[in-house]
Amino acid sequence: MSSDQARPPEDDPFRKKPQEPPPSAPPPPPYDADAPAGGGGGPYGDGGGGPYGGNGPYGGAGPGNPYGDQFGAGNPLAGMPPLAGRGRRLVARIIDGLIVGIPVSVIVSLAVGGYNPTKDTVKSTSMSVIIAIVYFVYEGLMLTSRGQTVGKRMMKIRVAMLENGAIPAGRPGWARAATYSLPEIVPCCGFIFWLVNVLWCTWDKPYQQCLHDKAARTVVVTAG
Repeated sequence: MSSDQARPPEDDPFRKKPQEPPPSAPPPPPYDADAPAGGGGGPYGDGGGGPYGGNGPYGGAGPGNPYGDQFGAGNPLAGMPPLAGRGRRLVARIIDGLIVGIPVSVIVSLAVGGYNPTKDTVKSTSMSVIIAIVYFVYEGLMLTSRGQTVGKRMMKIRVAMLENGAIPAGRPGWARAATYSLPEIVPCCGFIFWLVNVLWCTWDKPYQQCLHDKAARTVVVTAG
């Protein structure tokens, strides 16, 4: 038998064919050290945030923001406590007015030997000017140091900078106090300005600012 006859044909089904190497697996994705644990995106497509969007558990409230976003993304009040009610602000003003007005009235009355405000116009005007100046100093010192007067502290509200919620230290606190107190010194028109000023918050949106708030770029918020 020749060697050609002993060699099996190429199409022999029982002939063992050489095995082909298995296809190579795709390379693993590159590791990103900055990616959050768990692959980045959350089950709601929020990129690792909470189930309602944003970075916090309920959306809108980022790290260190326990209050959420009251007025929408990008609003300056995002992350700040709620705005103080107008009623609490009014009561705080009344308390501060009594704290300043009563002692000053008594001291001035004793100093000038008593007077009748319905008859002595000059002394009455002088009394109003003195009270306005003392109130200006009182409020300016309190706001720039702690953001609260005694009345505001009793009503659990405080003054905060609109841009970041900080205490209105320095010029903003003094500007706010001056815009509220000093116009009353001007005869006739001063009272009209004061009245418009304090009523402005009743229709101002969305921050409920009076004119003295707008002058200092402040808002009044609740305090814990």
